[in-house]
Amino acid sequence: MNKKALVAILCIAMTFSLTACGSKTNVESGKEPVTIEVEAIDTAEETTEVEEVVEDELPAGMVWSELTGLAIDASIEKQKPIAAMVDNEIKAYDHYGLNDADIIYELMNSTANDRITRLMVIYKDWGNIKQLGSIRSTRPTNFMLAAEYNAVICHDGGPFYIDEYIAKDYTQNFSGVFSRISNGKAREFTEYIVPGDLDKAFKNSKFSTEYDEYYEGPHWTFAPMASPITNEDGEDATNIDLSAGFKHTKSMLKYDSSTGLYTYYAYDKAHVDGETGEPLTFKNVILQKCSYSQLDDHGYLIYNVLASDWDGYYVTNGKAVPIKWTKESEKGITHFYTLDGEEITLNKGKTYVGLIPDDYWDEVKLN
Repeated sequence: MNKKALVAILCIAMTFSLTACGSKTNVESGKEPVTIEVEAIDTAEETTEVEEVVEDELPAGMVWSELTGLAIDASIEKQKPIAAMVDNEIKAYDHYGLNDADIIYELMNSTANDRITRLMVIYKDWGNIKQLGSIRSTRPTNFMLAAEYNAVICHDGGPFYIDEYIAKDYTQNFSGVFSRISNGKAREFTEYIVPGDLDKAFKNSKFSTEYDEYYEGPHWTFAPMASPITNEDGEDATNIDLSAGFKHTKSMLKYDSSTGLYTYYAYDKAHVDGETGEPLTFKNVILQKCSYSQLDDHGYLIYNVLASDWDGYYVTNGKAVPIKWTKESEKGITHFYTLDGEEITLNKGKTYVGLIPDDYWDEVKLN
């Protein structure tokens, strides 16, 4: 076959192919053209919209606090916090300095006296404390909670049950070394941390002011302020009533939508600072259902904080979602999880943690 003939055959074949696929007709001698329907194929790739997370801008000379997610001076980045035991009996009021703390725990101090509570105040920038307290005794549970932050417990003694915890290798504590301030109250309500107290206490101790080998790393993860946690699928929680479990103080937290914060209430009143008159507020509220063991007839107790998969709530922005919590060792961090098994992320700001006795857990009111 010569070259011209070959080219002619190829052209005819290509024309037939284009006619069948392009014109959608099939021409046969003596027959009407038949239209062939060709299904259009979408070759465009599917695209998934990804929400862009805008990170917060960090001012010069600052770092993000591992306790609140807020900016703090870089000079205290490695400074360990203190965990101050503050009396929550109304006779000890007014409180001072709690508004500048980072995290505040509320726990039963005793099963007596209608389950009076005590506050454990986690405070990172303790060098700027003007007056904090009043400072009171501690309980065994507090040593295990303070250790989660590598924090030094600041207290004024306690029952002999704390002796074995003071002896633990992870424990760091200052007891009875703070200033007495005449305030017209009984002596037990007159001890406060004031400028110079902690500098002197650290100097006279074996404890470092910076994180040491017992520090297990940051306790929390925080969302950027531009992409806050909303708990939009949670239940309404503008009022958190803990008074059934904390009968003596009648503890409550109430949400203010104008500020996005929860105000702490005790004894039927908003808690305010004794110097500034400012309310004690929180961005995050965490509630832990927790069993406890009573140690004697005087009401001394220990919370059973070494537990796995116990119930809780994470509350922020007026909404509450159920969570689970686990703590595997005395100095180990308590981890909080969504019901899907993801570790929770907090909004930036101060956090309240309430250890609610399990026999009153069902009486916690959220509305």
